[in-house]
Amino acid sequence: MAQVAPGTGRSRLTVAALLATGLAVTGCAPSQDSGGTDAQAAGWPTGDVRIMAPADAGGGWDQTSRALQEVMSGRVDVPVEVYNVGGAGGTVGIAQFVGNEGDPNELMTMGSIMVGAIETNASPVTLDQVTPLVRLLGEYEVIVAPTASPFQTIDDMVAAMQADVGSVAIAGGSAGGIEQILAGLVAQEIGADPGAVNYIPHSGGGEALATILSGRVQAGISGINEIREQIEAGQVRALAVSSPERIEGIDAPTLTEAGLDIELANWRGMVAPPGISAEEEQAIEDALTDLAESPEWQQVLADRGWDDQFLAGEEFEQFLDEEQERVRGVLEDLGLVSS
Repeated sequence: MAQVAPGTGRSRLTVAALLATGLAVTGCAPSQDSGGTDAQAAGWPTGDVRIMAPADAGGGWDQTSRALQEVMSGRVDVPVEVYNVGGAGGTVGIAQFVGNEGDPNELMTMGSIMVGAIETNASPVTLDQVTPLVRLLGEYEVIVAPTASPFQTIDDMVAAMQADVGSVAIAGGSAGGIEQILAGLVAQEIGADPGAVNYIPHSGGGEALATILSGRVQAGISGINEIREQIEAGQVRALAVSSPERIEGIDAPTLTEAGLDIELANWRGMVAPPGISAEEEQAIEDALTDLAESPEWQQVLADRGWDDQFLAGEEFEQFLDEEQERVRGVLEDLGLVSS
């Protein structure tokens, strides 16, 4: 698979590689030389912590937020609350979140899905209006078929899409998010029109899962851990994974093995509201860095099969700037936004 480094040119022939480079890039692991400073020793938090998951319950942002809540609650002496604000790939949530201007105890989970949704929804509120903190993790996607679907393998799905790309209804997360991008890349790889994919978007992973399980679609795309339980229970069939290597416990080939030159990961991170001070920003980043280094968080990553893709400070800010530009280019190539 071709690789394109951040900041280099983009062409239609390298869309899959560009997206993989941008969304699946592995960041520097947090230093193990840190003194393990307790969060509140660094001056944060200064009050009760509230974490917004900008999607309905059950999806990746919700899972990440609640995992953070669990680990953070053992490290600070104040309550840590998670609340959900679903809709439009996180753009409803971010529009509400910026109203917390100047409050360092408000955090929001976000990631690559929000980057794309801001573009496809022409959101008036963008990531330029929040304070980037850290990138925490990455998760690969899985293409599944409900039990009622005729697709037994990824080859079955590809054949149906080659015959009539619009005849295959595919459920997933928000419009313009990682799942729709993956569906478009599959279409592009097989020579079909990505803009003609019959993609059924949902506001959160739980809602998308309900549609997949109902059998109203022929296929679905989800973060692996959002649907692993249903795969293991035989409620859906795993057809292929978007990782570079097979995933333990998932009996499915990689897309590359299936002849589709696609690797794709969904990253997630944290932001604070606008208007906090530089000192407050640094204190939160220090606390989240310490949390990311902790045995408790590393165990969460291992248990959930999440990739450690930690970045903080200027490195994360640079990554986010490049990611916004890169994702917009991909969405333009896929016909999901106008150039």
